[in-house]
Amino acid sequence: MDTKYSALVALVLFATSAAQAELSGNLGFASDYYYRGIFQAPNSVSGGLDYEKSGFYLGTWAADVKDGLEVDGYFGYGGEVGGIGYSVGYTGYFYTGDFDDTYQELNLGTSYGLFSLDVALGQYNNFDGPTEDYTFYSLTVEKEGFYGKYAGFLEDFAGEYFEAGFSTRIAEVDVGIAAIFANKDLVGTNDESLVLSISKTFDLQ
Repeated sequence: MDTKYSALVALVLFATSAAQAELSGNLGFASDYYYRGIFQAPNSVSGGLDYEKSGFYLGTWAADVKDGLEVDGYFGYGGEVGGIGYSVGYTGYFYTGDFDDTYQELNLGTSYGLFSLDVALGQYNNFDGPTEDYTFYSLTVEKEGFYGKYAGFLEDFAGEYFEAGFSTRIAEVDVGIAAIFANKDLVGTNDESLVLSISKTFDLQ
């Protein structure tokens, strides 16, 4: 078995076998799957498994994309000091079929009050081409379910997008709506999209 898929299997086995673990699962649907302002697939179904304990997190998540499946694995640690939140972790994005190639990232985050800043330092395998490096940044303001996000890429990747939306919980189901405005440097042409999403989290303890 390929080592990257072996790592994902190990994540799942660890999460499901950990004693006294805070385990949860999730299922979701999006009218269109956008990630970091970039279209991935229409009518996408997703699901995941997460472990959390004392600030440590570990999980896997999958979604259908055009001509294949995206499978992610991630782990890290987060906490708060003096009202300032922080997190550091790793994320790997793996794909079946020929939709895309592997991405691996070091993820850093901080937050204070309504504001949060996230940075990903990543590497893209790029099929048979040269490996590419990128930095992703995201500044988010959120209050009472409403949020606005400005984000973009640096280094070998380029482009920015703005996202605004609202999410709420209805009868234990999370429902959201988001408007995404991406510039031509990111997606080849200026793009405006409206996305509806619904998801449900399950306590597996």
